[in-house]
Amino acid sequence: MNVLANHLNHGSTGEAILNALPNPVLLVAPDGRIVDANIAAESFFEISNQLLQRQSLEELIPFGSPLLALVDQVRQKGNAVNEYKVDLGTPKIGVDRQVDLHVAPLAEKPGHIVIMLQERSIADKMDRQLTHRSAARSVTALAAMLAHEIKNPLSGIRGAAQLLEQAASMEDRQLTRLICDEADRIVTLVDRMEVFGDERPVARGPVNIHSVLDHVKRLAQSGFARNIRVTEEYDPSLPPVLANQDQLIQVFLNLVKNAAEAVADMGADAEIQLTTAFRPGVRLSLPGTKSRVSLPLEFCVRDNGPGVPEDLMPNLFDPFVTTKPTGSGLGLALVAKIVGDHGGIIECESQPRRTIFRVLMPIYKPIAAEHVRTTTETSKSAGGPGTPTHASHRER
Repeated sequence: MNVLANHLNHGSTGEAILNALPNPVLLVAPDGRIVDANIAAESFFEISNQLLQRQSLEELIPFGSPLLALVDQVRQKGNAVNEYKVDLGTPKIGVDRQVDLHVAPLAEKPGHIVIMLQERSIADKMDRQLTHRSAARSVTALAAMLAHEIKNPLSGIRGAAQLLEQAASMEDRQLTRLICDEADRIVTLVDRMEVFGDERPVARGPVNIHSVLDHVKRLAQSGFARNIRVTEEYDPSLPPVLANQDQLIQVFLNLVKNAAEAVADMGADAEIQLTTAFRPGVRLSLPGTKSRVSLPLEFCVRDNGPGVPEDLMPNLFDPFVTTKPTGSGLGLALVAKIVGDHGGIIECESQPRRTIFRVLMPIYKPIAAEHVRTTTETSKSAGGPGTPTHASHRER
């Protein structure tokens, strides 16, 4: 770090500043050799500084990467260049590593280039989560309208069909029964959509996530996942999560059911894995408050099914998006709404034989819980829930 640090500030102070940066920084010589790197770069490339200095940039970066062209451009023109959403994935550091690039010349050493990377995963996670929440809220008004405008006439249609059935022939009764069944199916769909319009405050408190997952596992293995192997990889030291237990059961029951349907055709190889872990690093604001909370609790549902089609990934949590022939596409939208209402985020990573739904949630803290309770009570007395404030940043 001394080479790069000396150009930022003399002595150990400059080195400490560079190592404190959360973003990877590289110094590249005119011949493409890596001269220096900070600690974040060592972590990103999973190589020590000493080994990095034995490599050239071309050896470290995938062939044909836009970064190599940017470095040449900066050397030729002498101006800093930014590039966004560049794929730097390799089998060693992971195939899905998108970064924003800042490439600039080092004035004190002609021909030397400074490269700073900012990984996109967290930023994109936040952007997509806000989109999921907006999509779920957009269904709220539609759900209220459907409940009034569709359910009432449907009850009249069903009643008329039942009256006709009493005097109908056996052949015609099949048609009247079809009318009743289809009316009931539409009512069921509308009932599911009405959940999006429920804005009442939800009681939350300390919840043991392992009790929730064990309960979901028992339900799954006694029904839709009876012939599927379900394994666990839990961190037993996890603190309680700030949540509503019934709604968490609903979330993970939905996710496990989706996983079971994804591996249904795999026979004896079908497997679902439930994992919990502590992953500090992400912060979001709690819905209904102005305080920010960290989301260090990570709960995952992993399956070894064929994966989610790539064209569906950007809109996976939107209402009415589904791969099932008879699905309504409301299950994952409801999951995203519940997780968002809890101040958490949900993301999906998918490739063949490895699909992960990852939920990040806040820790239960008595003071924070009291703040949530007081805020929701005040909001309720004012006539409705407050408008959530969404903010996010990395916590280091």
